[in-house]
Amino acid sequence: MMEEIREQPKALQRTFEAERDHAADFKKFISKRNIRFIVLVARGTSDNAALFGRYLFEITTGIPVSLCAPSVHTLYGARLDLRQALVIGISQSGEGTDINFVLRRARGEGAYTIAVTNEAKSSMTRIADESFLVRAGKQRSVAATKTYTGQLLILYLLASALGHKIAFDDISEIPSRASEALRLAPEIREMVERYRYMRQCAVVARGVNYANAFELSLKLMETCYIVAERFSSADFLHGPIAMIERDFPVLLFAPPGKTLAGQRALIQRLSGLRAETLVFSSNGVLLPGPARVIRVPGKIPEIFTPIPYIIPGQLFAASLAEVKGFDPDRPRSLKIVTQTL
Repeated sequence: MMEEIREQPKALQRTFEAERDHAADFKKFISKRNIRFIVLVARGTSDNAALFGRYLFEITTGIPVSLCAPSVHTLYGARLDLRQALVIGISQSGEGTDINFVLRRARGEGAYTIAVTNEAKSSMTRIADESFLVRAGKQRSVAATKTYTGQLLILYLLASALGHKIAFDDISEIPSRASEALRLAPEIREMVERYRYMRQCAVVARGVNYANAFELSLKLMETCYIVAERFSSADFLHGPIAMIERDFPVLLFAPPGKTLAGQRALIQRLSGLRAETLVFSSNGVLLPGPARVIRVPGKIPEIFTPIPYIIPGQLFAASLAEVKGFDPDRPRSLKIVTQTL
């Protein structure tokens, strides 16, 4: 897992260079179709990437986005009118049974379908109208890291093709930002000693980093066996904050941008509750209270924070597993490819 975390800058660079021209060609093609809505279909870590895609596409393209419930198709056999829809399947392996079923059904219901996968010869690439490939190399770790960030990069490329607010030049900076985030590894390795006995926590974010709350909590569950609940900071205030007591761990994403004011207010409230608060933020961001802070280097526009912000989370989970005496490459009851219907 740690090796694959370190591979991410090169994997992201390969993916960008290989798929940039493809995205430009797709932009010309899709401009001739009247796409009225987008459906994203995925499971597991890829579903967290899809959640990010929902925010990204709606913010940058104005096209409504739905996250697919595969069982609507696979178990209940519903037939949907998907004319004028773009259906994007996201899968590391490209072999998710239910994801591929939905893609096949979507084509029959009038949608244009795209596969986003790390496996060029997978079933998914044969089913979809078009494929965008994550060039992460072979995934050896059960806990996905480089394929998750690769999927996010592909979604940036698709957002650029579908709208006008994301430029290729901005996407090209993501690999170097990932490299900068990796420099935090020694600091994080020292910090996790404090959390050696953590058994439960809340992971909180909002906006474009909301998906990272899901992804970090998943990594903590599958590698450290921690009960990690994830929340939007807005939803957190509607009830779950009642469980917070002295020393309860809360991991919180607070990048500069639209969500910062609300995250600051929440950090202040958690301070009053004497929670054990760990914040992922950026250099120069002023934060209240005694919270511990992991500061991601550089000045990054909020829309481009998710990849450099999840990397410290990945490092945190992998290092904490080691400190706890667990092997993150052999999580109990898990395997790389999981097939469901």
